[in-house]
Amino acid sequence: MKDNLFRFSTRVGRLTGDRRVIGLLLLVAILVGGRGWLAENPQHSPWAPLDLNDPPGMATETKLAALRDDVPECRAVLERSQIAYSALDPQGEGECARPDRTRLDEFPLSPNPPATTCGVAIALELWRRNAIEPLAEEIFGSEVERIEHLGAFSCRRLYGRGEGAWSEHATGNAVDIAGFVLADGTRISVLADWDDDGDKGAFLRRVRDGACDSFATVLSPDYNAAHADHFHLDMSPRWSGLCR
Repeated sequence: MKDNLFRFSTRVGRLTGDRRVIGLLLLVAILVGGRGWLAENPQHSPWAPLDLNDPPGMATETKLAALRDDVPECRAVLERSQIAYSALDPQGEGECARPDRTRLDEFPLSPNPPATTCGVAIALELWRRNAIEPLAEEIFGSEVERIEHLGAFSCRRLYGRGEGAWSEHATGNAVDIAGFVLADGTRISVLADWDDDGDKGAFLRRVRDGACDSFATVLSPDYNAAHADHFHLDMSPRWSGLCR
């Protein structure tokens, strides 16, 4: 009887040990397989350096947010992604100091690309690649030749008030987009076409929504009358996911 109990307990112990070993082996296999998958899909890996040539992934938003306060790494992303840019000298002081003045040299902003923060520059590039160009091709069958803007830097408080919070424009951490001109000459204006029931209105709404995947703040005519003629886009550290 005692021998039988001993043999039974020994088998149970071996079975439990085997299960633990098998579980450990399965965990190792999952981790090894996961590392291989992440290596093949760096857009989903929080440890892989951000490259704008990779498709958007689960880790992209977190990586973008981390660039807001890390100008050297942000510019390293531009270099890694082979995006032509110029690092301009700092300007301003106080609330309007601009230690980060980054200009995209080949971006189709009209008039000439303004100096923004590096975070805004990267968000603009992602917006162009992932939303503006694909939607222009899908809806109009044409490429985008120019993206019209109303400026990036303006040393002022919100809405030009005499007191209160400072605008993201005060540090060049924002840009206002007024319209788009296609390669075939078609012009799509936020002011003139936002209420259009056809392709122009659809394009504007969809590129607005697409901007929300890249920028911290996106404000359109749906937000208030002050934005009737433009999209306000910024990389504010105070907000996340404000898309109106």
